[in-house]
Amino acid sequence: MCGIVGLYLKKKSLHSKLGAYLSEMLINMSSRGPDSAGFAIYNNTKSDQNFKFSISFPVNLNLNKFQNDINNQFKDIETKKISDHLVITTKTSPKKFISYLNNNYKEISIIGYGKSIEVFKQVGNPKKIVKNFDLTKFSGSHAIGHTRMATESAITLDGSHPYSTGEDECLVHNGSLSNHNNLRRKLLKNGIKFDSLNDTEVAAGYISNELSKNKSMKNTLSNCLKDLDGFYTFIAGTNKGFAILRDEIACKPAVIAENDDYVAIASEFQAMAHLPKVNNAKIFEPEPGVVYTWGK
Repeated sequence: MCGIVGLYLKKKSLHSKLGAYLSEMLINMSSRGPDSAGFAIYNNTKSDQNFKFSISFPVNLNLNKFQNDINNQFKDIETKKISDHLVITTKTSPKKFISYLNNNYKEISIIGYGKSIEVFKQVGNPKKIVKNFDLTKFSGSHAIGHTRMATESAITLDGSHPYSTGEDECLVHNGSLSNHNNLRRKLLKNGIKFDSLNDTEVAAGYISNELSKNKSMKNTLSNCLKDLDGFYTFIAGTNKGFAILRDEIACKPAVIAENDDYVAIASEFQAMAHLPKVNNAKIFEPEPGVVYTWGK
């Protein structure tokens, strides 16, 4: 059992509230996932020529040396430290930058990259994690988040959500997949890389692989129904918006609240009960096997 949340703000005037709203959503899902938590924020504030890399680093990393090394290697680096994470902004291509980090700093974890996404996750109680990252101060257009109760793998950073396997792409998941090992082998042959044995990362890789074929998010998630075996509720994000899918049996709960200001998604209504004007929202459960999308 895990908790998943998503929030899409329709009005730019509300973007400064994204972190504050999402914080309470995650904290209110602590009962469904006390082991770890994470979130992905989409915020298009930089030049579209820049890439942002979200990195988790171990406590024994010589941070000054690391920052000096990347500043010497790449001349356009901006670094933002938040708890045990760095967000590094650069014009350097993802292929070149990730290759350098993989070859020279194998101890760090690249947990997301793109032109608008920032990803953060830790092991521990969601309320503490929200505080560690000072989530209430984040702004952006939309976000997804997850609180985890470990089932398929150990309580580690590698087992925590969201998973990002493509540029500006991420996924959170409540449920379990039964054919992820076979699917992982197929995706590896297509060049998709994985950092864990978690079934959710395989689902994220599947989605990235489908999107790389210029398929829409709606078509991609629809294909999950025939290719992914198991019980699941997915919230998938890109820089354009997000989407939700429940499998056709739909034993994993979800509720949606939509009004003129936002779309909120959560495993339980209590996650969104604090949101302004929620009493005026259209509140409903997503239908089994139906993809719902918001954004461009």
